[in-house]
Amino acid sequence: MSANTDRYESAVARYFEAWNAGEPEALAKAVAAAWSAEGTYTDPLAAVTGHTEIAGLIAGAHERFPGFAFRPLGAVDGHHDTARFAWELVSEADGSAPVAGFDVITLDGDGRIGSVLGFLDRVPAGA
Repeated sequence: MSANTDRYESAVARYFEAWNAGEPEALAKAVAAAWSAEGTYTDPLAAVTGHTEIAGLIAGAHERFPGFAFRPLGAVDGHHDTARFAWELVSEADGSAPVAGFDVITLDGDGRIGSVLGFLDRVPAGA
């Protein structure tokens, strides 16, 4: 694994730690570890900036889908300061995955996320 590949894998691992953090304090800490202070997250349903807004978005996903966890699908692919990866939202009770997509992230010089562009491939009706 090259140093760059490890950099992308580490950033994505921190990203999933943030999305799967449950308690508010753990969530705030995980978001700060994953994103730069002015980091952004944008997908078809949201556009937020900064740790507080990103943590609020993640908390909202937990409220909408209690008992679910975000899981990576496949390998992380990256070059320069950009990486992409697929994911799904999986029920811990029955293994169903009603939401899936892929994200493209850019990293800052410290390896933290500067921006996320999310694409939704599967979303339940009414979401």
